[in-house]
Amino acid sequence: MSSQPRIGFVSLGCPKALVDSERILTRLRAEGYGIVPSYTDADLVVVNTCGFIDSAVEESLDAIGEAIAENGKVIVTGCLGARADEVLAAHPQVLSVSGPQAYEQVMGAVHEHLPPPADPFTALLPPGGIKLTPRHYAYLKISEGCNHRCTFCIIPSMRGDLVSRPAGDVMEEAENLVQAGVKELLIVSQDTSAYGVDVRYGTSFWKGRPIKTRLPELARALGGLGVWVRMHYIYPYPNVDDLVPLMADGLILPYLDIPLQHADMRILKAMKRPAAAEDTLRRIERWRSICPDITLRSTFIVGFPGETDAEFETLLQFLEAAQLDRVGCFTYSPVEGAAANALPDAVPEAVKEERHARFMEVQARISAVRLQAKVGRTLAVIIDEVDAEGAIGRSAADAPEIDGQVFVDAQDLKVGDIVEVTVTGADEHDLFGVPA
Repeated sequence: MSSQPRIGFVSLGCPKALVDSERILTRLRAEGYGIVPSYTDADLVVVNTCGFIDSAVEESLDAIGEAIAENGKVIVTGCLGARADEVLAAHPQVLSVSGPQAYEQVMGAVHEHLPPPADPFTALLPPGGIKLTPRHYAYLKISEGCNHRCTFCIIPSMRGDLVSRPAGDVMEEAENLVQAGVKELLIVSQDTSAYGVDVRYGTSFWKGRPIKTRLPELARALGGLGVWVRMHYIYPYPNVDDLVPLMADGLILPYLDIPLQHADMRILKAMKRPAAAEDTLRRIERWRSICPDITLRSTFIVGFPGETDAEFETLLQFLEAAQLDRVGCFTYSPVEGAAANALPDAVPEAVKEERHARFMEVQARISAVRLQAKVGRTLAVIIDEVDAEGAIGRSAADAPEIDGQVFVDAQDLKVGDIVEVTVTGADEHDLFGVPA
């Protein structure tokens, strides 16, 4: 009897890519392949790559090279795989190259170079499939692709136009995850608020009941599962306003991740981004009036081609006016294939870095003040880690890995617990507290 074929897996990139990895791993496990954590124990290695910015391309090519050096049999997939010529130029030894969401191509390549065992071990597959996150939270991808053509981004060229999953299918997966012990669902896609546009918000069914393929209806249904539901990658479309009352009612977490990217009108137009700063500020004010506890997260780009000192100052003024809770900032990176690379007046690297530092200094001050205002309050906290020094968790205001943490002075908690914590201190990023 032959031994079980073993696969090593390297997953790079964003949460959407992580979900792709989980789907491939679930297929592999269902077909009887073993998943191992080291190159030396693997018969073959799959590398799921990222190709969004230059540093991610470099990381992906390095990971492929390491897998080849340590193992020799490597299959490449993911966003960088959409640029197969670039991968093969750097690493001609790879066995197969495919783009994102190419599950059948990946499985076909695996079958070709490492045939599956005769009897799949389907009984070993957990109800929610294979997950790369801790057991108590999971990313739930509701659509693929994007209809936008932002000039700094190449995602549509790699992942295609928007393709929404039927709401019934999403709900079935969500319910399986909850039954498997997941306590927090993180809703992701390239453009979450556009969910259903491609199918004209058509109706599907879940448990015999009709449900529209539209974000507010999906959010309401997800909120009925009795777990935390966190919304990511929300463009500021009008239908976002329909989510805020659901947050005020406690159906979904009062958390919106809205990548605004800039605040100056000319820069936004050059980026081909929606919205205007004045409109956004008015909407933020309205959201906070409906749901005072709402947490607003966003990301911005500084040093976009042609960005002047005055336009950067406009961005800083917006930060001061908006008082966002969580903010990320990136310097513009001329990703190969991005339309913005052809724009005139590239900003020197030194100026980009100086603007990035100033931006983060302003936001750090804002964050410190907003977190300090939580001292004395009691918050629900989901526990991610417990060690000899205490427990580390997150409040409703904190998504895993990208936001802050809550350090809890207690050793008797378990990972996955949701507990009430009284906040006793704060810094620029994190909170400190004790069980209430």
